[in-house]
Formats: sequence, structure tokens, C-alpha cells
Amino acid sequence: MNTKTTSSELREMFNAFRISRILLTAYELGFFTIIGTGGKTALQISAGARTNLRATIMLLDALCAIGMLHKKDDLYTNNEISRLYLTKESPQFIGGFMHTVNLWDTWSMLTGVVRDGKSRMKKNVNDRSDIWLDSFIEAMHDRAKRQAPKLVANIDLTNVKRVLDVGGGPGTFAMEFVRAKEGITADVFDLPNVITLTKKYIERAGLVRKIGTVIGDYTVDDLGKGYDLIFLSAIVHSNSSDVNALLIKKCADALNPEGSIVIQDHIMDEDRTSPVAGALFAINMLVSTSEGNTYTEAEVIKWFSDAGIRFEKRIDTPFETTQVIGIKKKVDPSLFLIQC
Repeated sequence: MNTKTTSSELREMFNAFRISRILLTAYELGFFTIIGTGGKTALQISAGARTNLRATIMLLDALCAIGMLHKKDDLYTNNEISRLYLTKESPQFIGGFMHTVNLWDTWSMLTGVVRDGKSRMKKNVNDRSDIWLDSFIEAMHDRAKRQAPKLVANIDLTNVKRVLDVGGGPGTFAMEFVRAKEGITADVFDLPNVITLTKKYIERAGLVRKIGTVIGDYTVDDLGKGYDLIFLSAIVHSNSSDVNALLIKKCADALNPEGSIVIQDHIMDEDRTSPVAGALFAINMLVSTSEGNTYTEAEVIKWFSDAGIRFEKRIDTPFETTQVIGIKKKVDPSLFLIQC
């Protein structure tokens, strides 16, 4: 916001939540899917969603007012956008918005969190409900399947045969790695409840022979050995800097010499006020985690250096994220001779 912002624009910013809440409620109740490709009356929509008729009419009319539905006589129809992205029958349906529905509750706690600095969310993903976890993993998959081809294409896979996707959730990026180059296999490392879902996504993709799963908690367990590339997408923002430093050391131990580590996340400028997406995402971590944050390039490079990883390069992506790539240093055998 700049100094030329008018009072009317300011009021609009304060009240922007209204449109968001209308859309989230309609999505959560399945209104767009119930309407489908034809027209439905309010009575039909109310019956399909098992909602109050009067309240349903008011919400439908508001959706028409903001341009997400059309109304003619007693029939409500989807517009091109809602039909394409918000109806489950569409191949381009965005299933990840249920996670946004859940985020509404955590963001509503922001004032209390700022007062005492304590997140209201349960710390461990495994301690959260199956409904929450299903929608979270679906949101990860929905976002990643659109981005993975371009993001994996940024990465040099010349000498890569084994990939470890840490905290890989649905395994969407692991899928893209094994598709990107013949001969690559991948493992997805994640928590027990998540891996149960991961296996379903891998089976659905027909990649069981190329992608394995490893159950573990990276804050406690080691990551294994013999990997040529370790990928951490949307992981470091969930942790404190100390936890990330330990995680990068574990990654270094799991890498072959000259192996690569790729951190893909929101990377902040040094003053932490930009980019905007990263600053807003830091607030998401404030309300959703106990110690999460978004970090600067200098902080990532420090984790690398402390773990014996050489910073290689930074790639800013078109998806409001950045890839910071490091290479595990090759140990000079002469150092052992000197010590002996």
C-alpha cells in the first residue's frame, strides 16, 4: 500500500475477507459441483448440499453478485471459471482449496498468536485429523503437479540416479524426477500417516517400481545413504533455523560425494519485507507452526557451509519460490594422510 491509497481503497482492503469467505463456504459445501454443467434451482442445490434454503439463496445470490455464478429466473449456473476449476467433474478441478478452508481457522487466531507468540495448531502432522491431512496433501499435490515439470527442468540431473524427496507428501516431485530421466529412482521420506497417503498417489501414477517410501521424522531420524540428489520443497519454512541446520547436516551425510541438495522455498531479501508472497507466508507459518518462518539466501548458505555443502547457484522460479542449490564437497584423501 502506498501513500496515495484512498480511504475507500483502505476500506476495501479491510473488507476483502468477505469475498474470500463466500467462496470458501460455497466450495466447502460443494455448491459449484452440485450445479455442474447445467442449471439448478436453489431448492435443488440446498437439497444436494443439505443446507438451509433461505441461507442457500442468500449465498447463491452473493456468488452471482461477485461474478462466480449466473442467475436466470430460478436457475443458477456456473460461469466459465467456476465450471472449469471448481466442479469436481472437471479435469482441471482445483482440489487444494479445502486446505485454504482449513487455513481460515488458523489465520483467525493471528491476534492471539501475536500477543503470546504461541501457535494454536498441534505441532506434529500425525496429531492432526485425517480430514485435515487429506486436504493438506491434496493441496500439495494439486500445486506441485502444475509446477513440477518446469521446476525439475531447472535441475541438472546429469549424474543423478537416486533421489530423496524429504517431506515429499504425495510424492509429486519424486514422480517428476523419475519421469525426467530414464534410470532415476526416488524415495519419499515422510511421517507414517503421510506415507499411507503417499503410497496411494504413487500407485495411482503407476510408478511403484520407480518410487519407494521411507517412514521417518527428519527431526529425529537419519535420512539413509547413497543419494545423488536430495530435494526439500516447502520444508525449511516449517522449522526453526536450528532444526534446518541439523536437517541440512543429515542431508549431507545421506549424499554421495558431489551430490546435490536443492532447497525450494520462499527466499526472503535481507530486510525480510520482500518478496510479498514470502512475507505473507511467514505469517502462515506463525499461525500454523511453533517455530516456522521464511528465510534469506544468506541463512541457507550458512546451513550449507556448516554441513560441508558448497553453494552452487540460486534460481528464482515463476511460482513465487526460489531454488537454492548446493553440492556436497569432495573430501580430499590427503587430509587423512596428514592426520595420520
